[in-house]
Amino acid sequence: MRASRRLRSPRRRPRPGSLERPINSRLYRGAWLLAILPLLLAAFTVEYRQPLAAPTMRPAFDAHAAAASAREFAENYPNRAPGSAAVDNARTWVTGQMKALGYAPEIDRFQARIPGLGSVELTNVSARVVGRSPAAIIVVAHRDNSGVGLGGSVNDNSSGTAAMLELARAYAKPSGNLPARQPAHTIVFVSSDGGSFGAIGAERLARIQSAEQHVAAVIVLDSIAGPGTPRVLIAGDEARSPSTILVSTVSHLLRDQPGGLVVRSSSFRQLLDLAFPFSLYEQAPFVGRGIPAITITTAGDRRPDPATDTSAALDYSHLETIGHATEQLLAALDQGTPEPRVQASSYIYLGSRFVRGWTIQFALVACLFPVLAVTIDLFARCRRRGVPLEPALRSLGRRFGFWLFLLGLFLAFGALRLWPTGVSRPVSLDSNVARDWPLGALFLFSLIAVFAWLVARPRLLPREEVSVEESLAGYTAALLALCGVALVILALNRYSLLFLLPALHVWIWLPHLRSAPVWARLGAFALGLAGPSLLVWSFAVRYDLGVYTLWYLALLAAVGYVKQPYLLAVTGFAASAMQLAALSANRYGPYPDAGARPRWNLFQRTVRGLVFRSRSVRSASSTSRHDAPS
Repeated sequence: MRASRRLRSPRRRPRPGSLERPINSRLYRGAWLLAILPLLLAAFTVEYRQPLAAPTMRPAFDAHAAAASAREFAENYPNRAPGSAAVDNARTWVTGQMKALGYAPEIDRFQARIPGLGSVELTNVSARVVGRSPAAIIVVAHRDNSGVGLGGSVNDNSSGTAAMLELARAYAKPSGNLPARQPAHTIVFVSSDGGSFGAIGAERLARIQSAEQHVAAVIVLDSIAGPGTPRVLIAGDEARSPSTILVSTVSHLLRDQPGGLVVRSSSFRQLLDLAFPFSLYEQAPFVGRGIPAITITTAGDRRPDPATDTSAALDYSHLETIGHATEQLLAALDQGTPEPRVQASSYIYLGSRFVRGWTIQFALVACLFPVLAVTIDLFARCRRRGVPLEPALRSLGRRFGFWLFLLGLFLAFGALRLWPTGVSRPVSLDSNVARDWPLGALFLFSLIAVFAWLVARPRLLPREEVSVEESLAGYTAALLALCGVALVILALNRYSLLFLLPALHVWIWLPHLRSAPVWARLGAFALGLAGPSLLVWSFAVRYDLGVYTLWYLALLAAVGYVKQPYLLAVTGFAASAMQLAALSANRYGPYPDAGARPRWNLFQRTVRGLVFRSRSVRSASSTSRHDAPS
């Protein structure tokens, strides 16, 4: 009777530390305790920055005159794209306005190659008010547009140009024998060029100013008369942020205007901008060089739609609000103490509080530590058990060589100008090159890539059943390479770990899923791609790129905006992911020894196959003729 009650004993779970469960989960959980400290530090380092005192002054900014100038400029010169026929006339109009105010405009001409436009001449026009101090406060507004719409881009950026000229009127030499107003700082009003094509003129100005003198602050006026709520942009070309005093002061002054309201980018979007530094606005090159700079705008992350940017859409109330706030900001910065300082730090702006960037970086590095500890432990376990890693490392090296070849081919296509090329600045979203794929070059690139993969593929396929040790070695090699990529990212930009951490923390458990169904393994692998998918989603939604997102990211690499060390890190990530995908799909094979490698390369196998096929066809035809009835 007892024997009849016996049930079949369930399958015992593999022992922790065995080849079936090699990941030390206890070590992983214990290492997470280190992440608590950065979170506590972030909570206790939130600080409030007192804004500069708002000056008591009568507003001199004439919003009616600024609106009239904006409409006149847009209607007379609707197409102000670099290289167009009206560029010289638009520059002459701005120069004439400055001369009418009593300034002696300075003209800076330079050449730049713009994707889709070729090599064109750009011009920055500036008017200077010499102050008691050589330290400069710069007001910038680009006068060009994309040349796409028919309405003259009244908001982008005739409104900013007109407001900049109206602000310059307050510092102009008065008529008669009255003495000119001398500010404490040197005030520079700049009409930049190439602002709609990646802030090219602002980048040149930032390079010159950072080399010549100290810049106290830069105020960028861009699309300030649109229907959107005024906002302050602080993202830069590098993982830096402008002075907290500057950001706090401009936000406070905008809120204090009648009916004033100011919005900011969400904390998560600010974190994304630090992880992948990118902005279409002109504060970016200044912030990237550590110069305090902000942009005041009514537009979103991308510029206004040229099709709807007409005179009828100009919002007078926003033009007046931002004009008065900027006038007060200039006066506050000119007489304010302490003065905004050049800095290389970063932060997350919460509206009235600032979270220091080093605490966020500390938290990201702490999140990396559990993966590093477990991966090193996994490597040590393989060494103790005598698991050979050399074939797995050779297989990974073969995959890395394939992706490195693709990177070199991509850069070679750029050198041959098969891709759109130009200055290493963000490509205009309204330009043709951002949404027109070069189908011929892409087809040729894909053809060569497929051929390269066919050459590399035979030695990466499994020839026989892969043992548990060989599979574990493949996982270990890929995870070690991912940790190496993480260390490279750590040296380049700690915020960029945001895109890598999901893969590290999900893929570390793939060795435990070897006996799971293939859909579970592939699902876990796909989940690890959440980090890169986050970057793609961010560009697709924030900049309305949709299906063109991947091409636009490739275009940023082609023009050199994404630097080559980051491209090498992406190559290492792709090779590691490729090996883990092969393991998850049961398509992984350790790299064969010299004696087991195919004797024929791809070219030889192709020729040999064609010869054998032609012989078999001839033999079949002769046999059919011989068997045919007479």
